[in-house]
Amino acid sequence: MVRVSRVLLKSLGEGISKTLNEILVCPLTKQPLRYCEKTGSLISDQIGVSFPIVDGIPRLVPKDGKILEDDESSTTGKSSATE
Repeated sequence: MVRVSRVLLKSLGEGISKTLNEILVCPLTKQPLRYCEKTGSLISDQIGVSFPIVDGIPRLVPKDGKILEDDESSTTGKSSATE
């Protein structure tokens, strides 16, 4: 089991493996996570939280998650405020 886990986690540097992506869920919502290639983190779209991957290990502890800001809604809000 440990050997399989290492193989799956090792592939995180190149992206996330399909098998690992199917296994991992958000620790808060228990919903699937999405891998973001731009930031190299796992995203919970349901609550807008990003969980970092450090040295190939996903850090799925709730306190390590960062709340994502929705750029589209803030841009739209600024546009409608100026109109």
